[in-house]
Amino acid sequence: MLPRSRYRRGPAAALVAASFLLVVTAQSAVGAPSATAQPPHGGGRFSTSFETGQPQPDWTNTVDTDRAGNKRASGVDGGFTSGIPGNVTDRVTDVRASAENTDGGEVKENLVDGQPSTKWLAFQPTAWLEFDLSEPVKTVTYALTSANDAPERDPKDWTLKGSADGKDWKTLDSRTGESFKDRFQTKTYDFANTTAYAHYRLEITANGGAPITQLGDIQFSNGDTSTPTPPDMLTAPDRGPGGSPTAKANAGFTGKRALRYAGTHKADGRAYSYNKVFDVNLPVGRDTELDYKIFPSMAETDLSYPATNVSVDLAFTDGTYLSDLKALDSHGGLLSPQGQGAAKTLYVNQWNQVSSVIGTVAAGRTVDRILVAYDSPKGPAKFQGWIDDLSIAPKQPEKPLGHLSDYALTTRGTNSSGSFSRGNNFPATAVPNGFNFWTPVTNAGSQDWLYDYARRNNADNLPTLQAFSASHEPSPWMGDRQTFQVMPSAAAGTPDASRTARALPFKHDNETAKPYYYGVTFENGLKTEITPTDHAAMMRFTYPGDDASLILDNVTNQGGLRLDPATQSFTGYSDVKSGLSTGAGRLFVYGVFDTPVTASGKLPGGGGADVTGYARFKPGKNRTVTLRLATSLISVDQAKANLAAEIPAKAGFDKIKDRARQAWDDILGRIEVEGASHDQLTTLYSSLYRLYLYPNSGFEKVGSKNQYASPFSPKTGEDTPTHTGSKVVDGTVYVNNGFWDTYRTTWPAYSLFTPKKAGEMVDGFVQQYKDGGWISRWSSPGYADLMTGTSSDVAFADAYVKGVKFDAEAAYEAALKNATVAPPSSGVGRKGMDTSPFLGYAPTSTPEGLSWSMEGYVNDYGLAKMGQALYEKTKKPRYKEESAYFMGRAQNYVKLFDAKAGFFQGKDASGQWRVDSAKFDPRVWGYDYTETNGWGYAFTAPQDSRGLANLYGGQAGLAKKLDAYFSTPETASPEFAGSYGSVIHEMTEARDVRMGQYGHSNQVAHHVTYMYDAAGQPYKAQEKIREVMRRLYNGSEIGQGYHGDEDNGEQSAWYVFSALGFYPLVMGSGEYAIGSPLFTKATVHLENGRDLVVKAPKNSERNVYVQSLKVDGKPWNSTALPHDLLARGGTLDFTMGARPSSWGTGKNAAPVSITKDDKVPAPASDAITGSGPLFDNSSATSAEFGPTDLPVSKATKATQYTLTSATAGKAPSAWVLEGSQDGLKWSELDRRSGESFTWDRQIRVFSIHSPGSYTHYRLVPTKTASLAEVELLAPSAN
Repeated sequence: MLPRSRYRRGPAAALVAASFLLVVTAQSAVGAPSATAQPPHGGGRFSTSFETGQPQPDWTNTVDTDRAGNKRASGVDGGFTSGIPGNVTDRVTDVRASAENTDGGEVKENLVDGQPSTKWLAFQPTAWLEFDLSEPVKTVTYALTSANDAPERDPKDWTLKGSADGKDWKTLDSRTGESFKDRFQTKTYDFANTTAYAHYRLEITANGGAPITQLGDIQFSNGDTSTPTPPDMLTAPDRGPGGSPTAKANAGFTGKRALRYAGTHKADGRAYSYNKVFDVNLPVGRDTELDYKIFPSMAETDLSYPATNVSVDLAFTDGTYLSDLKALDSHGGLLSPQGQGAAKTLYVNQWNQVSSVIGTVAAGRTVDRILVAYDSPKGPAKFQGWIDDLSIAPKQPEKPLGHLSDYALTTRGTNSSGSFSRGNNFPATAVPNGFNFWTPVTNAGSQDWLYDYARRNNADNLPTLQAFSASHEPSPWMGDRQTFQVMPSAAAGTPDASRTARALPFKHDNETAKPYYYGVTFENGLKTEITPTDHAAMMRFTYPGDDASLILDNVTNQGGLRLDPATQSFTGYSDVKSGLSTGAGRLFVYGVFDTPVTASGKLPGGGGADVTGYARFKPGKNRTVTLRLATSLISVDQAKANLAAEIPAKAGFDKIKDRARQAWDDILGRIEVEGASHDQLTTLYSSLYRLYLYPNSGFEKVGSKNQYASPFSPKTGEDTPTHTGSKVVDGTVYVNNGFWDTYRTTWPAYSLFTPKKAGEMVDGFVQQYKDGGWISRWSSPGYADLMTGTSSDVAFADAYVKGVKFDAEAAYEAALKNATVAPPSSGVGRKGMDTSPFLGYAPTSTPEGLSWSMEGYVNDYGLAKMGQALYEKTKKPRYKEESAYFMGRAQNYVKLFDAKAGFFQGKDASGQWRVDSAKFDPRVWGYDYTETNGWGYAFTAPQDSRGLANLYGGQAGLAKKLDAYFSTPETASPEFAGSYGSVIHEMTEARDVRMGQYGHSNQVAHHVTYMYDAAGQPYKAQEKIREVMRRLYNGSEIGQGYHGDEDNGEQSAWYVFSALGFYPLVMGSGEYAIGSPLFTKATVHLENGRDLVVKAPKNSERNVYVQSLKVDGKPWNSTALPHDLLARGGTLDFTMGARPSSWGTGKNAAPVSITKDDKVPAPASDAITGSGPLFDNSSATSAEFGPTDLPVSKATKATQYTLTSATAGKAPSAWVLEGSQDGLKWSELDRRSGESFTWDRQIRVFSIHSPGSYTHYRLVPTKTASLAEVELLAPSAN
């Protein structure tokens, strides 16, 4: 999910990471073990992070030899050159800047990473930069490289200075009026200099006129080009990579150093180099595990990903090598250089965890040497990367955990950024669908990225926390709101509230991050623990000594704080909210300590004078202080009531924790599996945690009823320090959901796993409609103007047809309003509604109009199916009429298919394609498409997959199109950035999926693998689904786990469904498409007390193909499963195999589709040929409505007609539709009376009771009224 504001924040080109892409200074290879004293390697254990005092390489830059003395290398040397001649930028040890964009990852270190596609950015028109070198260098040339976008931000005037001590500066060169005509352009500047300086300073005194200054790279050169190319691949420790979108710059994964590998693959075919690094003597047992972190760099896009063809190898005393023994890593990839490259599990420009229990293939052997090996089947290429945290040791047995909630890791998805998303989560501790989140915060001044796993680490490369916070953030792109922060301090005296001073470092090994509990022990011994309830939390602080304080604070000074030491309590309020927190009101807090307050007061240095304070304690024998803290959006008194109800004064911390854990165990226990690794269990239950973390309750128990402070209605008064000025409404409301994302997987998951809760949550969003007149497209908490589609329409329709109980008629009315009314403001309803219902598509005048259209057709299908179900229940004729109308609209996708181009693309109101068909390039991003390109929307008609196939020439044509989609690489090249202007993070993420155009990082792709079921080739769906699960959900143990934004549980629910073996491909249909189950057995404990059991006993990494399926013992040959069948419980028996089968390829085996034949759909369209306000395809114009002729060009058999109100009060209530063959003799076709329009500019549809073929039509109202538009709908020709 991508708000428009995001583009200014992150690097806009493909992010890459390297420490130095420079001319390499030749280093002498050491041909024998070094003389440096090494710690002993005995006992079958070895580990190093290459830090001081840890084992250092016995050999650097040295190729291993076999027993005959032959070098184990061919076609590889140590040449790794980039940049200007004589480049000495690798000697830069520190960079300082007047400012940088830390939150956006656009930091000063990016200037010396040798990668123009990363950049430094400062929100200033002028800036300075200082560079410290490891030794004095006589620089005679420097180069500046422009960044990815916005030429007006380029430096124009500057001065370069040098200094021996970093204090006294001498001007070396000055430039004025400079410009860069291209993005990523490098310009070189020579100057006369005879002095070697250890410090250089660039003072930018003017840019191209923008309030922001940016630069891609800077390089320094001494002019020496005589350095020879090293003959062998480089393997030596250095300061680690820079420029990563997720890692701390110039550091290892842990510590400050890592082992760098680099070289040039010179041959066209295979080349390799097996370099020896450590001399050891390590016996291998059955449980011996090899474990390391690896950072393959890719400075410039090379779709062969050469730096991933690397692994740590082991040479045994018997002459064998680990790389030849077919050892597998924890994700099933071969642990050899080529095996790692082929597995595609290593992400470039990020750290990756690689683990393998090598005892399964090498038990009884003895490791003689540890190697780092590059081996690639093709070249030429340059490659570079880093190895860190290398360990060989017995693997500890993994015992089953006592609670399913203990498998869930809330830090999954936090090793991420706005430049490359691996989830973009924060470690929220909460109860399921709770009112609040409670989270540790690494940047207490941020309203978006609250917790960075690594990239904000301190100078020692340790993460630090600046606060623990109440949060209501649904996504970093939406931003946080209604926050309140605390931070313990063990400092003597009054604590320093400034964020850097109070920040405490910790190690992730000392952090416990569970859904029901967060605990961390800092390096100074101070411990913080948090456990949640719905509206409150209990926090326990254990201090290392007698000094014990707690800082109270907030993100900004938008709030208030009142301390009451006499009662050991405080109250406060918070108005903090991001720009997209539409409708967010004031948050009130009330906190009570269990320990007397010995000192307190306001403090400078935090969020501001109004919000920052402290309390000091004498903690007692156990050195603990406990805080009970509650929130309310209504009042301080209500916060007190919430605290009394949820955490009474005598409640113990462990009791509250156990209650929260039980709540999560009840949810996570809906699914139990067999045949899963510990990592797969972590992924499964962490996914269920994310699924039920959202949406969130927005209501409170006030006396005996539920109430909420409305973010949907206008305020009724002014906020006070103790009470909201928002309208307080009776009802149960839910918030925090981006339906463009969540409709695809989360809502069908709620309907299957917890239908009762699903109904409550649907009603909670329908309450938004009852209160404010609309359901949010993006509830954050109110009507945020973001993303395409009113996708609650199909989400709730799907729930209804699956039997979920809620106020269905109100939900239908809310969806009907979205689909038929031109909204009064941009934050609600559908875009382009002035004309799109009449044209059949949103024209190019509507930004991202094609996406609005395609999502609209999916939602219209949901309305059609829900209307059909409501008619069957109520027999109200209007539901039947509207169902037929929306089923026709659901097929209007054919109007946007450019047959000559072979893709869907936008067109204007006159029907002209945005791009000439012959010039259309589906690889170009933006314009018509939301966060994707023409390929991305090539399959967005799951409601009519057969009709879609017919556009491509039938099932075989659809399969061919899918094959092309999965084989056409995404390059993330600037030339394809389209309307975005520069490469956005979704492009880079899609590239690194390495599955063609399939961008699993973006929800619009999530159904595409399953479309092979519709194409009659389900085996391709099976292999690709399993590949996605194997490759794109890895890295949980180091804060990764996702590929792209997780988005309110949507990515997680994709995994849960796919792991079970079926997926909600056709939302609104009540069916699932079959994929490939992940486990040997999965049991879904249904809410009705029955079990759905999925068995696949022969399942394995190789056996991914379905050979046959039985449902409750009977053969099942369709690739579709009805919800009713699954919801009543039963058994799915899958027979799995290693080869594709013909199962699911029969004539009627495909998923449900509107189209049943081999014809291209021909949905009804307006047959009227007249002109004027009533026939101009726009509801923005209107006219008086009396007896009105409806001209048609030929004999037409209309089946329905629509009337669109101008204003509801002036719309007609009674009329007759008549038809004639000659314009003289008229027949009554349809008569209506007592009709009404609920909303202004509302489309109402009416079925013609007595249709026939006529050359003349007219409408005759009983009295003059006003209308905006009239349509006469008749079947179209194919």
